[in-house]
Amino acid sequence: MAKKVAKEISDYEQQRLANIAQRDKLLKQLALDASSAGLGPGQKPKSAKPPTTQRKKPAVKKVKEEIVPRRTSSRIAGIEADSEVAKRKAEDEYVAVQEAARVKRQRISGPLDLGEVQVAGKAWDKNASFLQSIVDGGARNTKERTFGEQEVKETTDKELRALREKMSALELYDGFEPNRIKITPERIYSLGFHPDIEKPLVFAGDKMGNLGLFDASQQSPASVKRERVKAEDQDEEEAEEDDPNPDITSFHLHGRTISSFQFSPNNPSHLYTSSYDSSIRLLDLTKSSSTEIYAPTDTSVDEPISGVEMDPHSPHLLYFSRLDGHVGRTDTRTPGTVDIFQLSEKKIGGFSLNPSCPHFIATASLDRTMRIWDLRKISGRKGAQLPALCGEHESRLSVSHAAFNSAGQVATASYDDTVKIHTFEGMSGWSAGLDLTERDMAPSSIIRHNNQTGRWVTM
Repeated sequence: MAKKVAKEISDYEQQRLANIAQRDKLLKQLALDASSAGLGPGQKPKSAKPPTTQRKKPAVKKVKEEIVPRRTSSRIAGIEADSEVAKRKAEDEYVAVQEAARVKRQRISGPLDLGEVQVAGKAWDKNASFLQSIVDGGARNTKERTFGEQEVKETTDKELRALREKMSALELYDGFEPNRIKITPERIYSLGFHPDIEKPLVFAGDKMGNLGLFDASQQSPASVKRERVKAEDQDEEEAEEDDPNPDITSFHLHGRTISSFQFSPNNPSHLYTSSYDSSIRLLDLTKSSSTEIYAPTDTSVDEPISGVEMDPHSPHLLYFSRLDGHVGRTDTRTPGTVDIFQLSEKKIGGFSLNPSCPHFIATASLDRTMRIWDLRKISGRKGAQLPALCGEHESRLSVSHAAFNSAGQVATASYDDTVKIHTFEGMSGWSAGLDLTERDMAPSSIIRHNNQTGRWVTM
């Protein structure tokens, strides 16, 4: 007897299915009636949006990727994990990575042409307008005193007073948005103005040895239009438009960080740059070339340079400080002539020459001291000679920089969140090797200042 394939549906289940079918029929009928009456759901009319001007994003520049040794799989190559072949392979990979890092940090030697070392910006033209005033030799004295509110009030010359009031009313630069003024490809370690009176030229050195140049006299079309709209009392939204990026040029001059730079007081087209790659280079803006002025004879020697300064009375004398606590002096007329003095057992982060009496040097060190040295009196055995120590002041924490002014004052910045002003009167009349007391070295003013903002801010 054949088995029954399907069970008979119960009365309850039959009634439930009938109710479902009747409900579906009713819903379909309601939908048809509503559609015929024009009450059904239709397409929503698109709301007319006012045309908006979208700011074009600046084109992303393609950066040349650095070629590094590629890692390979030992398992795919059939090499056992603990075998001698695997160990040799790991050692070879480690050596290759170390060699690539060494080459990357290696000092750039020999003369360089700016057209060949340009890394960003428009094509380099030594006859460009922003260099014309430098070629002509116009420069100002960077050591001249400036003026404050009291000096303005005491000025009797009407024309001079009007000029000083106009200078005091200057505002922050608004030619371009700050986030669009990327002077260097990497983090900035040194920054300064060129001593040219015609145009505000900004130079900056970054972590990877690039030197950037920005002409701050540039005005973006949007900023010019905003000024015009503001003058005509119109809606400032009309001034919004697509802006081109500012013209910025940068060159790769050093293998590592450009720690500082100094313009020649006699020739404004000469720029001396110091670097952690142990070298000092001369950038000639008129000749579009960069030449090495100082570097250890052995290229494997690592002696990072933290600062460079020139003797204003003898521009051929270059002074520099190193991260190992040494200060050096070299004569550009006789390459290879170098005097080295160990002025600290720890890092010297910054130093400064007295502009009026350049034989006095102020050093700031990781050992928490600011010291004043006199180069007129050098003593000690050969190879360990030192200038005379006039005095020192010790702070609670390390001192990152010391800067002289022509009045004989030294300003220091320290990790104890203070800016100290040390006043030394009559330095021009000091005898060689004068020994100062602790009271003489005490700061005349102490200004509270947050020198540790919690961000990666370069000192």
